[in-house]
Amino acid sequence: MQRVTVIERFSKTFRENPSFSKLLIVFTVSGGGLVAYSEAGKSNDNSNAGELVEANNRKKKVVVLGTGWAGTSFLKNLKDPSYDVQVISPRNYFAFTPLLPSVTCGTVESRSVVEPIRNIIRKRYAEAYYWEAECIKIDPENKKVYCRSNLSTNGNGKEEFAVDYDYLVIATGARVNTFNIPGVEENTFFLKEVEDAQKIRRTVIDCFEKASLPTLSDEERKRLLHFVIVGGGPTGVEFAAQLHDFVNEDIVRLYPKVKDLVKITLLEATDHILNMFDKRITAFAEEKFHRDGIDVKTGSMVVKVGEKEISTKDVKRGEITSMPYGMAVWSTGIGTRPVIMEFMKHIGQGNRRVLATDEWLRVEGQENVYALGDCATINQRKVMEDIAAIFQKADKDNSGTLTVKEFQEVLNDICERYPQVELYLKNKKMSNLVDLLKESKGNGVKESIEVDIEEFKSALSQVDTDMKNLPATAQVASQQGVYLAKCFNRMEECEKNPEGPLRFRGEGRHRFHPFRYRHLGQFAPLGGEQTAAQLPGDWVSIGHSSQWLWYSVYASKQVSWRTRALVVSDWIRRFIFGRDSSQI
Repeated sequence: MQRVTVIERFSKTFRENPSFSKLLIVFTVSGGGLVAYSEAGKSNDNSNAGELVEANNRKKKVVVLGTGWAGTSFLKNLKDPSYDVQVISPRNYFAFTPLLPSVTCGTVESRSVVEPIRNIIRKRYAEAYYWEAECIKIDPENKKVYCRSNLSTNGNGKEEFAVDYDYLVIATGARVNTFNIPGVEENTFFLKEVEDAQKIRRTVIDCFEKASLPTLSDEERKRLLHFVIVGGGPTGVEFAAQLHDFVNEDIVRLYPKVKDLVKITLLEATDHILNMFDKRITAFAEEKFHRDGIDVKTGSMVVKVGEKEISTKDVKRGEITSMPYGMAVWSTGIGTRPVIMEFMKHIGQGNRRVLATDEWLRVEGQENVYALGDCATINQRKVMEDIAAIFQKADKDNSGTLTVKEFQEVLNDICERYPQVELYLKNKKMSNLVDLLKESKGNGVKESIEVDIEEFKSALSQVDTDMKNLPATAQVASQQGVYLAKCFNRMEECEKNPEGPLRFRGEGRHRFHPFRYRHLGQFAPLGGEQTAAQLPGDWVSIGHSSQWLWYSVYASKQVSWRTRALVVSDWIRRFIFGRDSSQI
């Protein structure tokens, strides 16, 4: 009895104090080892909030829509106790979506990649509450969001309610884009949610079980065991690789009679798979898939998906062909959710594909509404739109001309406010904007030489050509959530002492520094314990060493020590016992 009590106390201590459960994850490979360590966020006593804020002060209400990468990163980093945070999402957990392809084949269990959102928000310094519901309407004039609960409480249908807000953070993510192609919605599987991965896993096993029945013809068996993946991006490529490994490492032992009938086809509408990666990675991936027997069909655009056949059009020749299939996975493109589309029409953005924000993630035209992640894009302001204002702000003596010295005084503010300037200079191999002025005037420019407005326009006329939208990735959404939380943490301080760049079209400075995305690299697992990695500085690594780096990074990026331990234990289990192929 005493022993049980000790164990219970030990367990309770770790549950209530997550900081005690910090781990050191060591991956050891032949000839060396790799260590990954990630600092868990320290839990804070919620009682501190009451000490810092008087009870009679009304807290600013922050409503967060969504529990994906953007919303969860915002919640994990919001520490100011002066906010009353209310989270609304039909999904009561955060899912580590980069591991969904691993879930489809049993490499990682679905429970290992999810963390209950209540576990996350209860550890935060700010008070936060969660409601399992879906936002169906946003009313910015009255500062309300209307929601519908997924749960029926009175037997008369789903409950609807309204929530007031002072600040609204929209992080609803995006839905799968079917491009209105007939049959996609009804006959293909998506790979965007945990439920999608679970359905795919069950269907893969179903296909093998059906193909093993003695009453089927060989033609029907071939159809059932033909797996088609549409989309040659990172998700589609990783799923194809995972499925190939599952078949060749585990399925062949369990279904020996049908192993030779399995076929995996990857369809991509463009000329190559993994277009967003370095060409060396693209070439290696296509070559490896060819060696593995994965049929990669580039330049093939899907035009129709039937119940048993999928039709494709050759982009170059225009020929339409059909092929039988047993299971098709759709992994290409994202679209805007209906509630966001209605909101965009309401605020005058109905002609856009996604919600537009400024460089501070604030929805254009809305004072206290922010949007981040896949549901929004930053509408970066062009330099040429503000060229006259920039010139006037730099021309402090109002002489109508600008010296190099005057220009240098606002140089940092220009580069911070308009990031395309820095990108343009990098591509032109120039150290700063002064070099650009020198190029436009000739190499003899000195501080005493002046440029007028027309020469200034001429020097910067091509800067906006290098503007690029950020990719819709978990990495971007996570960084945006962290950035916005830091802005909220310092809201009051920065109201008094703005820290951002100069307001070229106004007076003073912006409250905050604008959001800047920092690319940390990207991975493309290719199966056979090989991964392609493209890291900052155009550093490319392909092979087994990159696979261990992938293990290390993905383990360290888990949102809790619980999921980190579960994922690592799943990998170890797979190495020892193989993948689980039971149908549950």
